[in-house]
Amino acid sequence: MDSLYTPTSDIIVAGFHALSEPLRLKVLELLREQELCVCDLCETLGVTQSKLSFHLKTLKEAGLVRSRQEGRWIYYSLNLAQFVILEQYLSDYRRFTKILPARPC
Repeated sequence: MDSLYTPTSDIIVAGFHALSEPLRLKVLELLREQELCVCDLCETLGVTQSKLSFHLKTLKEAGLVRSRQEGRWIYYSLNLAQFVILEQYLSDYRRFTKILPARPC
């Protein structure tokens, strides 16, 4: 793969792992529109804060979301740079991989 930035496999694995859970995808969909605090995410998704915290931790560790604290509230937003890395990883397959027909056994 011929790119300026080659992400480590850990970053790629963490990113796709984070994207593999339906609740985390719902969180990302909500954050596409605006930055949200945990209480708003819990209310909209109908989940407890402890359940959501686990999923937000996974998304943060994958670099897909960032957080900032304002007073006693924590607000979450998308980290678009990480999505670019995952997108680049996938696009390299399309651009640089030749798909050859299977050889006869």
